Amino acid sequence: MSKFSSDPTLDRFDLAILDILQRDNTTWQRAIGEAVNLSAPAVQRRIKRMEESGVIRANVALVDPNLLGQSITVLVEVEIISETADLIDAAKREFAATPEVQQCYYITGQADFMLVVIVPSMAAYEALTKRLFFQNNNVRKFRSSIAMDRVKVGMTIPLGAVSAA
Repeated sequence: MSKFSSDPTLDRFDLAILDILQRDNTTWQRAIGEAVNLSAPAVQRRIKRMEESGVIRANVALVDPNLLGQSITVLVEVEIISETADLIDAAKREFAATPEVQQCYYITGQADFMLVVIVPSMAAYEALTKRLFFQNNNVRKFRSSIAMDRVKVGMTIPLGAVSAA
């Protein structure tokens, strides 16, 4: 059983706090409180509750991959041979454990997985494909698309459609 609640109740204050944190999670709680008309301790309690319930999953820094020499983004569709639960779970674990895989989605359609991969060079991507796909007996085939430009990258959830309790 997950330590997170599957149905956290959020009110308009929680949604307003989340909106601010999604744009900049280093915003001081006092500034958040002033923006949403709550005290800093009330903001702190709400943030803690949302972290404990799993609404806030992580506090991370978004890093520019270009400035760190990770300039190639590859979108990879992966088809597997056998779709038994154990082999699907094994693929999920392997993809999730691979540092170059930024995002992994188990999807419907012709492919079984969609991966977002970040690498420093095509040679590094070739080495990754050998390790992750060619040496995997359950991978039928994979298709790669190289991103020419990162037009929009983010993990912000639009909160306008979320109803407050």
